[in-house]
Amino acid sequence: MKVKLIILLFCCCSYTEILAQSLSPYEVQRQKVNQLLVERSNKFSQYDKSLAARTGIFGLQTKKDIKNSNEILREIVLNDNAIFRELKVLLDYKDLVTQEISQAANTKEDRIKDYKKSIKKLQDQNELLKIKLEKTESGETFQFILIILLIVALLGLSVLFYKTKNLLKQNN
Repeated sequence: MKVKLIILLFCCCSYTEILAQSLSPYEVQRQKVNQLLVERSNKFSQYDKSLAARTGIFGLQTKKDIKNSNEILREIVLNDNAIFRELKVLLDYKDLVTQEISQAANTKEDRIKDYKKSIKKLQDQNELLKIKLEKTESGETFQFILIILLIVALLGLSVLFYKTKNLLKQNN
């Protein structure tokens, strides 16, 4: 019986190692706990069978039967202790995953806030640039009108100068 149990444990360990390569630590730990629960169930059925075993005279239990039952019960207790340890590790994994998710959410929220601030800053700069452009365009319009007026004034002065020169030539 112990040989079968050792072979079963060896197979379970090698199976767990293969799964560990493809699954997350939380899933691996969960499978360990489930495997321990299956082992506990098997040992408990063995315990029930050992309690029913009555190899003594007149169908009574012998000392050997009681020792066998106690040994199986001790294995159940050891298995229960292993289940508690593995459950603690499983809960620690779950807490770790919860913390990681919380930190990731906080990080993403911070990034979103930073993006919103950057967008707001860029929108404000865009508005300032639009106002500056409008002022520049209105200033350019004023400059254009001023240049046209100066050209008209120069043309007027040129015509006036030319007529004055012609009048002076005619008077001479």
